[in-house]
Amino acid sequence: MTLDLDRLRAETPGVGNCIHLNNAGAALMPAPVIAAMKDHIDLEAAIGGYEAEAQEAARIEGVYDSVAALIGADREEIALMENATVGWDMAFYAFAFVPGDRILTARAEYAANYIAYLQIAKRTGAVIEVIPDDADGVLDPMALEAMIDGRVKLISITWIPTNGGLVNPAAEVGRVARAHGIPYLLDACQAVGQLPVDVDTLGCDLLSATGRKFLRGPRGTGFLYVRRATLAGLEPPMIDLFGATWTGPESYTLRDDARRFETWENNYAARLGLGVATDYAMAIGLEAIQERAFALADALRAALREVPGLTIHDLGKRPCAIVSFAVEGIESEAIEARLRDRGVNVSTSSAASTMLDAAARGLPIVVRAAPHYYNSEDEIANTAELVAEIAQE
Repeated sequence: MTLDLDRLRAETPGVGNCIHLNNAGAALMPAPVIAAMKDHIDLEAAIGGYEAEAQEAARIEGVYDSVAALIGADREEIALMENATVGWDMAFYAFAFVPGDRILTARAEYAANYIAYLQIAKRTGAVIEVIPDDADGVLDPMALEAMIDGRVKLISITWIPTNGGLVNPAAEVGRVARAHGIPYLLDACQAVGQLPVDVDTLGCDLLSATGRKFLRGPRGTGFLYVRRATLAGLEPPMIDLFGATWTGPESYTLRDDARRFETWENNYAARLGLGVATDYAMAIGLEAIQERAFALADALRAALREVPGLTIHDLGKRPCAIVSFAVEGIESEAIEARLRDRGVNVSTSSAASTMLDAAARGLPIVVRAAPHYYNSEDEIANTAELVAEIAQE
């Protein structure tokens, strides 16, 4: 499918100000998302926050339907969260671990998740074990299968890590988890909005994601998916009068849907922006989005490989739209700053973000350039030319 690039760029105000290749951090929001948020803030200013929520109740409720449709879930399986980290934490800390329980995770696991594993291991005596990678640096499902025993309490991995372009075989991991009846928590923060997501195909029991990255929603938004069959066995680590009902002086009853993981107060303007961003992505088509984003990343890698002293640090036979590189003799933070001065937005990723992977591969701090479908081929070529100029300075 060919995307209407002119229309997409016309609907993205930010492209007139910069070349934005920091979509793995926070993508440029399209105009309809911005309008939805501004309209609701204006309504709150005009009639009051509670009153605006009541007036827009149907649209606010519709966000659950949009997110559910995006990932192939039911609306009762969706909790809207302040961000992906809150969603992931609410899910992970809902499990009760005991000494000897095994948590299986990926080598390229994100720091925020791994720190939580370490805390639980310290508190409970649970054990963290890393699933080996194959020769391409991708999580090996066969190695995972060989690790399974009765002490495995949770399989928890990051689908697309914060750097390295890696796409872990999330669905294959799901098949192993399902075959052995082991709960499976999937961090899809960099996947949602970049490629199609279907929770039944993935076989995950829980999935967390953000709005601000490839989905092109506002910051301060995210969601958690909890499979209906898993929900009954999980009590959130924190609840309030929204997630549960106070039924007596010494009793409460949890909600029977995924919203037991939510709390009462929310940013409804941001939630409406998330819903519009979700609808916007689905209207374009996630398959088309993936095809173009991956192709632009491939073009950037090809151009960067011509730069003397530059090394691409991406993994896998089919890397995603996150391009990680470093230039010999130049600090990556300096490259980021010089590109910003020239109107190009990228970011950097340090070893502390994916410590196990960085140590295994001897990674330096890398530059992370993440194109998206609204970027143009000229922007990709111009960025590579600028990197080449910086490398020669």
